[in-house]
Amino acid sequence: MHVRKLTSGLAAVLAVTFSLLGGQAVAAPAPVADHVAAARVVTYDASGSAEFRTAVDRGAAIWNESVAAVELRPVASGQRANIRVLADNGWPRAQTTSLGNGTVYIGRQAVDQGYNTIRISAHELGHILGLPDRKPGPCSSLMSGSSAGTACTNPYPNAAEKAEVEGNFGGELAPTAGAVPLGVTIVG
Repeated sequence: MHVRKLTSGLAAVLAVTFSLLGGQAVAAPAPVADHVAAARVVTYDASGSAEFRTAVDRGAAIWNESVAAVELRPVASGQRANIRVLADNGWPRAQTTSLGNGTVYIGRQAVDQGYNTIRISAHELGHILGLPDRKPGPCSSLMSGSSAGTACTNPYPNAAEKAEVEGNFGGELAPTAGAVPLGVTIVG
C-alpha cells in the first residue's frame, strides 16, 4: 500500500515536470484503491435459542462491530447454518467442528446464577471464531468468561482477542498461539 502511494505520487511529479519542460502533459493516474478482502460470512441459526434470541443476535452484532475479517449473519430460510445456537438447562458451552462452525449452547444454569446473557453469547461465539477460554481473567477479557464474576457485563472482545480472530480468518494481523482445538466442547 505504501509503495502504491509513492508510485502514484511519482507519476504526478513526472506529469508536472514534462509540462514545465514543454513536453506533452498527461493526467496522472488516479491512485488505486487499496484492496480490501471481503469478510468471510459465517451464518448462525438462533431459532433454537428460545428466550436468548435477542442476546444471540446482539452477541453476533458485537463481533461484527469488532472485527472485519469475518461477519456473522443470521442464516437464510431453507439454508444450513455454520453455527447452531441452542438453549438448554446446562452450563454455556461451544462445540467446534472447524473454524467458524459448530454448536453454541446458551445454558440457563449460568443465567440463573446471574451471568449476563449478551456476554455469554459473545463469549461462546468467540469459541466458534477460534478463541480459547482465558481463565482466570479480568472483565476486560471477553474470553475470561465466568471467572470475571457475575458483576461483569462486558460483552466486547479486547484488542488481543479481536486481533486473534482477524488472524484466524485471514485478516491483516497474524493469529496468536492458543487457538481453540477443533472438534472439542468448550464449557464456558
